[in-house]
Amino acid sequence: MQIKKFTAPTLREAIEQMKDEFGGESIVLSTKVLEENTNGVSVKLFEITAGVDEDGKTLPAISVKGSGKPKKKNVTQEIKNLSDKIYKPAKKFTNPYLQNTQKKVSKVDKVEPRIDELFKLLEQRDVNKSLVKSIVAQLNKYKNILDNKNFDDYIISIISSLIPTAAFEVNKGKGPVIISLIGPTGVGKTTCIAKLAVISKILHNLDIGLITIDTYRLGAMDQLKIFSEISNIDFHVAYEPSDLVRHVKKMKKKDVVFIDTVGRSQNNAKLLHSIKDFLSAVKVDETYLVLSSTVAIKNMVDVARKFRILNYNGFVFTKLDEAVSFGNIVNVANSFKVPVKYLTNGQVIPDDIIAADPDFIARMIYTGKVN
Repeated sequence: MQIKKFTAPTLREAIEQMKDEFGGESIVLSTKVLEENTNGVSVKLFEITAGVDEDGKTLPAISVKGSGKPKKKNVTQEIKNLSDKIYKPAKKFTNPYLQNTQKKVSKVDKVEPRIDELFKLLEQRDVNKSLVKSIVAQLNKYKNILDNKNFDDYIISIISSLIPTAAFEVNKGKGPVIISLIGPTGVGKTTCIAKLAVISKILHNLDIGLITIDTYRLGAMDQLKIFSEISNIDFHVAYEPSDLVRHVKKMKKKDVVFIDTVGRSQNNAKLLHSIKDFLSAVKVDETYLVLSSTVAIKNMVDVARKFRILNYNGFVFTKLDEAVSFGNIVNVANSFKVPVKYLTNGQVIPDDIIAADPDFIARMIYTGKVN
């Protein structure tokens, strides 16, 4: 019996490797998911152990043809032989992922030039240089199994693994989930809340409440008030933390309560603490930091770092339609280990909002387009 391991980014590719080498008569003896970490990048691989008889036929069942009675094979010896072939260390270490694809190497297009070009491309997309190095290191590690057909998909898969995302979940009828949106001035918090409120109400049939503590910006209250009247959503204004407590109690039977906060500069610690005083007065379940995709990475990181005093647990990236590149999304989300919740790409309510998906974001970063 001939036994070999095959490793690939997907189970399908591993099975294709098995069939290319052993033919259609081979069988899968076991499967395993591996995680490799190179320069801080974690990539999942699928490993299968396959077997085929020396004459190209699969192993027979334990019972064999004969007098009609099943005959026992030497199972102990079979297990020992199998174990020796799988686990016995090789004289010289070679990566099985590359070793098992050597026959394919001569058949595929060389991708070294594309890997060299990728470094410049991702830097143009504003991906952090350290992340670019990690991505390129992964590609160089497995370049012998890459070709022009799977090159783009593999890059997107690596970038996707660097982007934490999380879905928004509500258990209807179990009390309100309270969500606050925070961020600098002009990033689109109020418009984002309006989009989320309409989607929650119309598409998910949830009972929604709105509260604003933005009593400073001219027209902010009027904007949400008009929206709430049109949408038939309860709306309140909180001038003091005690007002917020009172309004939340009024909305205790709601499914979701959104709190709109005033935009503040990350450099004004005193005003950031005033927002914290409001939000600390009630139990806020989720706080999303809203960031504009058009902002330079140094500014975006500074905002994300200084707004940490408000204990946010999700990102919303806005104004994709105005951005020229999207690398800052992976830079910030990966650096702060905070999941991306939503993306917005325009002013239309409620259309221009996208639930975060790592593959979608990775493809957007790589292509430079919001597809």
